[in-house]
Amino acid sequence: MITNHPFTTVRDVLRYAVSRFTEARLVFGQGSANALDEAAYLVLHTLHLPLDNLDTYLDAHLLPEEIAAVLKVIEQRAVDRIPAAYITREAWLGTYQFYVDERVIVPRSFIAELIPTGFSPWVTDPDSVTDILELCTGSGCLPIMLADAFPQAQVDTVDISSDALDVARINVATYGLGDRISLIQSDLYTRVPNKKYQLIVSNPPYVNSTSMSQLPREYLHEPQIALGGGKDGMDLVRQILRYARNYLTPDGVLVVEIGHERAFAEAAFPDLDFTWVSTSAGDDMVFLLSADQLSAYHD
Repeated sequence: MITNHPFTTVRDVLRYAVSRFTEARLVFGQGSANALDEAAYLVLHTLHLPLDNLDTYLDAHLLPEEIAAVLKVIEQRAVDRIPAAYITREAWLGTYQFYVDERVIVPRSFIAELIPTGFSPWVTDPDSVTDILELCTGSGCLPIMLADAFPQAQVDTVDISSDALDVARINVATYGLGDRISLIQSDLYTRVPNKKYQLIVSNPPYVNSTSMSQLPREYLHEPQIALGGGKDGMDLVRQILRYARNYLTPDGVLVVEIGHERAFAEAAFPDLDFTWVSTSAGDDMVFLLSADQLSAYHD
C-alpha cells in the first residue's frame, strides 16, 4: 500500500481508486458496473458518507487515518480481487440493503426488477397472492422483496446451504419479516411443505461448465455451489421445472432467471414455449411459465 502520497481530498482518493482498478483490469458485475461506480461506493462507504451524495464531499479534506483506511480498501479490491460487497459486508438491490459475506453470492438478480410490478400482467392481483415459494434463496434478498410486493403472502424460501440460510436469517430479521418468511434447508422441493403456491420464483445456479472454468477471480470468492449449473447450466432448472406443477395452483406462475443461458434453456426444453420477460439486460434473462404449460410438460 502507498505510504508516501499527495492525497488530501475525496476527489484525490476517488481518482486514484479508478486508476488503480482500471490498471488492475478488475471485473465488475457484483454490484457495480464499472470502475468509477465501484470506486465511489467503496470510498464513500469507508468514510461513512452518504452513498447518494458524492458531489458534496469531493473536495472535503481527509484525515491521514481516513486516507489510510481508503487506500487499504482499494488495495483489497485491486490486489486480492475481493468483491466490494465482501469488503463492506453489504449489498444493494434497488433501494434494498442486505448483509452479505462469503457464505453467499453477492446479490444480483434481474427478477428484482420485476418484483415491484408484482409480475404484471401475468399476476393480475398481487393482494390475492397468499403463498409464494422461492428456491435457491442465498442471502434472502428476493423473498424480502416478494414479501413487500405481495403484502398478503406467506413466503417459503429454500436453500440447500445452511450457511446461506444463516445469512438470510440475518436479513429477514433486519426487515422484521420473520413471521411472513419461512426459511427451509432443502434440496429444492425435498422438504418443501405439501401445499400449493400461486407463485414460484427462482434464481438458481445456472452457469454452464465451460463458463465456470473461465470465471474471473472475483467470482471465485463466491460459493461455487451457488453458481454452477452443470454442463449446460440447466441441471437445477430441469428439476425445478419437472416438479413445479406439483406445487403450483391452477392459476399459478413460475418465474426463473437463467442469465445468459437462453440458448441452453431452449435446447433443454424444446417443447416449452417460454415467455421471456423484459429486463434492463434485454429479453433473455428471465422466463415465465404458467401452471397450464407445466401441467402439460413431460421431460
